[in-house]
This record gives sequence, structure tokens and C-alpha cells, in this order.
Amino acid sequence: MSGASPPSATSRGAVSPWRRFWQRYREDWVAVVALVVVIILAILALTAPWIAPQNPYDLSGLSLRDARRPPGFVGSGGYVHLLGTDAQGRDLLSAILYGLRVSIQIGLAAGTVALVLGTVLGILAAYARGVVETIIMRLVDLQLSFPPILLALVLVALLGQGKAQLIIALVTAQYAYFARTAYGAASAERSKDYIEAAAATPLSARRIIFRHLLPNAMPALIVVATVQIAYAIALEATLSFLGLGLPVTEPSLGMLISNGVKYMMSGRTWISVYPGIALILLIVSINLVGDHVRDILNPRLDR
Repeated sequence: MSGASPPSATSRGAVSPWRRFWQRYREDWVAVVALVVVIILAILALTAPWIAPQNPYDLSGLSLRDARRPPGFVGSGGYVHLLGTDAQGRDLLSAILYGLRVSIQIGLAAGTVALVLGTVLGILAAYARGVVETIIMRLVDLQLSFPPILLALVLVALLGQGKAQLIIALVTAQYAYFARTAYGAASAERSKDYIEAAAATPLSARRIIFRHLLPNAMPALIVVATVQIAYAIALEATLSFLGLGLPVTEPSLGMLISNGVKYMMSGRTWISVYPGIALILLIVSINLVGDHVRDILNPRLDR
């Protein structure tokens, strides 16, 4: 008995950070439902080429005779259009599934690139200080003074339509939020004594940044990323609705809503309503997940 080893951390009931995070996350049933909705929509978007009744990109499979048909209509292709068809004769359910795919792709791409670019600039400004800090943060402050929608409109008008052009416009409109967040978190850590002492030693700047500054900024950046991904999806839908985002041939949710607006007064409400419901579900669910993650990661908001 005297030679028995002490109980390990696992045997004493230690909980991993991820398991602790999930335990706190599932305390809010609204956030759990929102996460389930996001997962379901992501799966539907990912599997759209296999589960969609029709390929909305295939112009040879479309028929104008099937245009603006109500839900439940049996089209010339022989299958039931559960949600009806749009003004181009596309199956609306298929167009929504592909539209979700486009919206999620653009939101993730723009959010990821803006996160990386903004984080690099913010942490660089916080670590370098001096002239570098002044130049970077003044440019960030200047951009934050303009409404993102206005900046995105100007850039899309200059660059033209297309996914790549739209992502560039969204990244340019959003990276400043990440830069400001990363700069604030890294500056608070940079001013501490142990960072000042480490900077005076032969330790490389890369090690100080990746071992101390970046990990302390990541919780806040994760929260901002969830909000900005939802905002990028909404901004893309707005630009497409205005005819400045993706081309008419792209089954974007914003474009689908725009195509059906002119037929609302004639009673063909399904063309805009169903894509609008899908867009609202996606954006609201992502925002609810991000809000709850913020509450968990910020101890000052602990309930």
C-alpha cells in the first residue's frame, strides 16, 4: 500500500477544456438548437449536388414552360417541384440548396482570409509599436470610419461580378474588425512585464508572438469570426439582391430573393419567401452560436 502511486488527474475527474466548453455550451437550449440548424444547413449545402432534384447550373435541363410554377407542381422533368419554380424555371428547392452552398462558401472564405489578414496586421502593430503601429492602426481606423456596405459596393462596382471579386470586396470591408480585435488583445498582453523581459532576451519575435500574443487574442478573434461570417453572408446577399454581387446565373440566395420581388404583387410569393427563410435561418443561427460562444469565452459575462 505504501508504494501505491497517487491518483492521476484523469482518475480525479479532471475535465478537458473542450468537454468543459461543451458542458457550458449545452446549458443554453437556444444555442444548441441554433448549432443543430447550422450543422443541418451545412450538410444540405455540402450534399447539394447529390440530393438536389435538379442542377440549376445546367441550362439544358431548364424549361421556361415551368417558370413561376407553384409548390407541388409536376414539371416537364417528371419530378415534383416541392417549393415551386423561379422565374427561370429552376426548381426552387434545388436553387436554395445550391444557394446555401454559395453563401456558406463565400462567408467562410471571406471570413477566413479577413481573420488571417487582420490578425497578422493587429499583432504586428501591437508587437512592433512605433511607426509600424501608427501606420497600421491609422489605416484600420480610417477604414472603420466607412460603412462596410458602402466600401463593398464601391469595390464590387470597380472589380466586377464574380465569386473572387466578391470575396476580395468582403475581405477588404471586414479585415479591419479582426485587426482592431487582435491589436487590443495583443497590446494588453504586450505591455506586461514578462513580455517586456522576453523581448529584451535573445528570444525570437516569432516565438513571443506565437507562444504568448496570439493565444491570448484567439478567444476574442473566434467570437468576431462567427459574427463576421454571418455578416459576410448577409452582405453577399445584399449585394446580389442589388444586382452587384454574383451573376444572374448563380443561384445565390440574395439573387433568388431579388428575382422573385417583382412577382410578389401577383401572388407568386414563394419565389422570394423560401430563399428568404433559408437566409434568415442561416444568419440568425450563426449569430446565436457566436453570441453563446462569446458568453462562454468571456469570463466577465459568466452567468
